[in-house]
Order: sequence, then C-alpha cells, then structure tokens
Amino acid sequence: MRTARRIRHRVWDRYSASDPGLLRLMAGLRTVGSIGLALLILSLLHISVTHMVAGAMAAMVSTFAIREKRVRDQAVTLALGLPTAFASVSLGALLNPHIVIGDLAFILLIFGAAYARRFGERGTALGMIGFQIYFLSLFVHATGAGLPSLYLSLAVAFACSAVMRFALVPETPERTLGRLRQAFRARTAQLVASQIDLLDADSDRLESVIGDLRKDVARLHEAALMIQSALEVGTDDEAAAALLQRRVADAEIAVERLGLLLLTARSAERADTLTLHLPNAPLPAPARRTDDEDDALRKLRAELRALHLLVTRLGTDDPGTAVAQVRNRLLAYRDEENLPRASLAVQDAFRGIGEAARAVLGLRLALDGPGDESDDTPETIRSREEFEAEDLALAGEGESEQDRTGLGRRTTRAAVQVSAGSALAIIGGEFLSTQRWYWAVLTCWVVFLNTSSTGEILVKGYRRLIGTVCGVVAGVLLAGVVGNHTWTAFTLVLVLIFAMFFTAPVSYALMSFFVTAMLGLLYSLLHTYSVSVLVLRIEETALGAACGVIAAVLIFPVHTDLRTDEQLITVLAKLRDVATAAVAQLSGGPAVDLLDMARELDTALDDLRRSTHPLTHPITPLRGRRRTARYLVALLETCAYHARSLAATAELVPYSKSIAADPRLAAVGVRLEHNLDVLIAHVEEIKDDKDGTTATDGTAQGAIRTEPSIASMLEGSGSAVPRSGSVTFRVLRHLQRLDEGVAGLARPLGVTVATSGGRTGSRRAA
Repeated sequence: MRTARRIRHRVWDRYSASDPGLLRLMAGLRTVGSIGLALLILSLLHISVTHMVAGAMAAMVSTFAIREKRVRDQAVTLALGLPTAFASVSLGALLNPHIVIGDLAFILLIFGAAYARRFGERGTALGMIGFQIYFLSLFVHATGAGLPSLYLSLAVAFACSAVMRFALVPETPERTLGRLRQAFRARTAQLVASQIDLLDADSDRLESVIGDLRKDVARLHEAALMIQSALEVGTDDEAAAALLQRRVADAEIAVERLGLLLLTARSAERADTLTLHLPNAPLPAPARRTDDEDDALRKLRAELRALHLLVTRLGTDDPGTAVAQVRNRLLAYRDEENLPRASLAVQDAFRGIGEAARAVLGLRLALDGPGDESDDTPETIRSREEFEAEDLALAGEGESEQDRTGLGRRTTRAAVQVSAGSALAIIGGEFLSTQRWYWAVLTCWVVFLNTSSTGEILVKGYRRLIGTVCGVVAGVLLAGVVGNHTWTAFTLVLVLIFAMFFTAPVSYALMSFFVTAMLGLLYSLLHTYSVSVLVLRIEETALGAACGVIAAVLIFPVHTDLRTDEQLITVLAKLRDVATAAVAQLSGGPAVDLLDMARELDTALDDLRRSTHPLTHPITPLRGRRRTARYLVALLETCAYHARSLAATAELVPYSKSIAADPRLAAVGVRLEHNLDVLIAHVEEIKDDKDGTTATDGTAQGAIRTEPSIASMLEGSGSAVPRSGSVTFRVLRHLQRLDEGVAGLARPLGVTVATSGGRTGSRRAA
C-alpha cells in the first residue's frame, strides 16, 4: 500500500512539474466540459446539427478567450461577451449575402478586435469573441432566418461556459497559487535529481547531463516567475506574499548555486556560471582525486540523495522524524567543523547542500508554519531563529507604452497590419474558394496574436502551416474511420479540443495539428467533408500566413532586430537598477524593495528571450547571428542570476547580525552602473542607426572599465581574505562574476573596453 502511494506520488510529481499550476489541464477540462455540456443541452432541445456545431464552437471561444485572474473580472467579461457575440453573429448573418459590404465590415471588425487589445485583458477577450463569432457565422453559413436558433445556441454555450468556469471546474487565484507552489517543489526535486546525475556522470555523458541540468534550471526559474506573478492576486495578505516570494527566490538561488558547486567539485578548475545557461559551452576538465576525496564524493552523493528526499517530502503534511533527522544532518554542513576532509571545491559543495537544506526549511516555514520543533538540533534552531529575525525585520519596513499615441502604440500598429493582411487574405481567398475564403483570414488573424515583430510572425506562420499539413492527413484518416456516426465524431472532437488546449502553451505546431484534425470531423458532421476541402484548408492557411507576413513587412514593420534591441535596452536598464541598488545596500545605502526589482529584470529577460526566437530558430539562415543571440541571452541570464543572488543577500543587510555592510563596495556599484550605461548607450545608438533616427555621434558613450577582481581589490586594501563558504565570500564571488559578465557583454555588442594597459576595441558581432 505504501509502495503504491509512493508511486502515485512520484507520478503526480512528474506531471505537476510538467504542467505548473495544472493550467493546461484545467484549461482543457474547462473547455471540453463547456462544449460537452452545451452539446448535451442542445441535443435535448432538438437543435439542428449545424447549430449544435455553432454552439460547441461558441462554448470553446467563450471559455478560452477569457484570461483574467480574478473571478469577478471573469464574470463581468463573460456577461459582456454574450451581447458581443449576439451582435457579431447578427452582423455576419445579415451581411453574408452581400460580398463587398460583408468583406468591408469583416475588415473593420478585425481592426476593432485587434485595437481592443490596448484596453487590457477584457478588451482582448471581447475582441476575440467578436472576431471568432463572426467567423463562426461564416463557417455555419448563418442566415437571418436562422438567427433565433443561433441566439439560443450562443446563450446555451455561454451559460455552459459559466457553469464550468464558476461551478464544476472553478479556478481561483488561491488554488492556482497552491498548485504553482507544488510545481515549484516538484521542479526543485527534478533539478536535485539532475545534480545527482551530474556527480555520477562519466566524461562521455557529461555534456548530455549538463544539457538536462540547463533545462531543469530554466524550468525551475519559470515556475518561480509564475508564482511571483500569481502572488499579486493569489493572496490578500501582503506580508505572506512577500515572505513566500523571498523564500522561493532563496530556494531557487540556493539550488541553482548547488549545481555550479557540484560541477566545480568534479572538475580541475572552477566552473563558469555561463556553463549552466549556454548550450554547447566548453566544459571544465575532470579532476584527479585522491582516496580521501573519493570517500568525500561518495558521501556527497549520499547527502545529495538525502536532499532530494527532503525536497520530495516538502509536499507532504507530515515530514516525519526520519526526515527531520536528515534535515538536521544537512543543515550541519553550514558549520565549518562538520565538513569532511576534502578539497576546497568539495567542501564548498557540502556547504551548498547545507544552504539548500536551509532554503527548503525556509519554504516549509513559509508554507506550513513552524511545525514540530522537538527534534531540532542547535544548527536547525539557529536557522529557524535566522528566519524569524528576517521575517520580523522585513515585516517592519523611461517612455512607456501608455505614453505613446497613434501608430507609435503597438496595438494600433498591429490593428492596421492585421486589417491590411486580412484584406489581402480575403481577396486571395476568394480566388481559391468563394465558399471557404475565411480560413485565410483566420490564419492571418492568429499569426498576429501575441507576436511583436516580423520574425515572430514568420515563425508562427511556418509552424501553423506545418501543423495544418499534418492535421489534414490525420483528418482524412479520422473522417474515414468515423463515417456517419455523429456522436462518435463529437466525442473525438472533444478529445482533439482537449489535446489542442493542452498542447497550445507547449507547441503551436501541435495545436494547429489538432485544430485541423478536428475540422475534418466537423466537416463530416456538417456533411461537407471531402479530401479536396482539407487540401483547400492547406492552401488557405499558406495564403493567410503569407498575407500576414506581407502586411508585417510592408506596413509599419517592426523588424526583429529592432524589437530585440528595444528588449535588450530594457533588460540592461533593469539589470543596472538591480545591480546598483543591491551594491548600494551592501555598502550601507538605504533599503529598497530589491526582490521586486529582480522580478522585473526576470520578466524583461523572458521578453527578450521570446523576441530572439526568430533569430535562434533552426530555419534561420544567419548562423553567426544565431550563435551571437544565444551567447548574449546566456550571458544575460548569468548576470541576472548573480544579480538575484546579490539582491536576496542585500535585502537582509539592514536587519541581519551576520551580514555587515561594507562601504568599499560602493566603488564597484559605480563601475557597474557606468559599464551598463555604456552598453545601453551603444545599443540605443545601433537601434537609432537602424531606425534612421540617429541622435548621437557615437563618441559620448565611453568605454567599458575593467579592474582587478573584487576579491583581490578588497584584499589589497588591507582586509582579511574571507573564508570560502561565508556570506562575505559568496557576495564577493557574485559581485566578481556579475562584474565579469557585464564586461563580457562588450564583445558580442562590439563595445570598446578600457583596461589598465590602454584601450582596446571589440569588433561588433554579426
């Protein structure tokens, strides 16, 4: 019985880690449930199959279009969505017979739906409902005489969507936050498991294991960001939200740092943080070990497995006496006298395990409260007291999008682009088919959703076309198998819709595949199925994608490199703000909310990563630019990691007895700020050159300053060398790595570097 429960727990952990917050599962269940319930009610009302299909599509649209987090906001948007749907389907039914007027009205509707995104999530949802319901009227060939039946189908669909959303499969911010915490714990356990593999891997397998480690680090960071986003509406207790945010940040930093320490422990030299962020980065050579060190490594493996157990049991209600003893043993490695005899690198790895165990304890305290303290050792008591002191102390204490107008506003520009592209798609689609031209318009519409540059539109159109081609093959096979079995077809439609929503956040090509396969079944239900219809679907999809790309290229284009330059400037500015504020606080400056600043940096870095997807996509012909983009993003991720670590430590300086401010670090902050300002000015100049709006002469931006390592700088001023593993040593190491990382950005960006021996120029990367 216990074994079966353990297996179920392990399987659930794996799934929870793959779907943080169960967001994909809940979206799929809610959508399929809405459609199934609508079909059941409409069949009992003896509605025609055509209008049942319309009701099913309306239930799907009314469910997935609404993305607001608060339940009250969702209810208001759903209530407004029904009259929007009535107006849209009425417009479609009345104008369908009038080709020119209907097409013009459709284009105006598309412009309004795209422009509505500027009004936030509610405007986006209502715009999407308006567009999709008009498309629905074209799909089912709505007429004025059939409007009463369509109204009934839409009303039933929206009512079923409300029942599923608010009663049968409710989704509240609090529940989402709870599941996200579970996903964070599961992903932390996966990362520790990968770190165990790292220690055991031989040289031939090392590169593959480190690749897995990179993926697990990125997935843990993704879960941490999702938790931080959910905290805004997931809890009304600001103090509890701030506490959880800090504990999640501490755990993420501690576990990621442990991986770097383990890589160093098995290597002949100190590993570079960049190795954990850059694919195909050079790996440090393995070290030769003495017998004593082999014994220490065996013990290190055992303690890593114990840490994995500790993280795994974090999700249970009762950690148990045995787990408490494991926790106490691991926390003891925070003290120097408990470290085994081994090299400094291996001892650092044991210290890293102790710090990771402390972070796990902090998470448990934040989630579950103090718990049973009867088995605590002095080290565990000390860790608890540190957390209590931190909590007590912390409890006591450019041009924006809104500033832009007209075509300078991204939503306005996108609305003009998608309207122009849709007009082209209507004209071209009419030449391909006077009956099903709207598929080209739909493709043109969707390739503009959640894209911000020409390159992103091109990649999205390519993925949709690939998914459509494969989906046509599946649709032909499914339609042949189902035949005239109506309810079998509806059941398979529900399965495909669930798969569509479940895979949408993971792969746009897969989502397109399931959409097209589902359409084959819908055409069978409408008795309009043929292979030629599905082939026409491919042609219309290709045409719509092409029209979208043409509109994006010719009409107010946002080139990918300009978009990435904008995002890069934002990331560098956020990095400067976090780094300088953290160093200022470490050197005795005033306290600020550093963790929120670090979160803004992470969000900006995620935006940059998405913007560079077209540059790093396998189909790009510019191999040099792809390597440069990957290297630049990896280097920024490394800098962000060190900045987060400094921010987490610096926040404790005003309150902690063990972390003292050092005024000598102020000079480092000045250099970091100068270097990042130089990088920002250089990227802005490049962007202005591309934009044709150069306002600088390129001579005022200065050069990157490099100086001796921070550790040697402090040593040279008469301070004692900090012992390895101490807070001071870690702060200096993070500062040194951050300083080196910022200076390292000069090479891919082509910025001049000034050294003590003179000035050297870095060539601009292609």
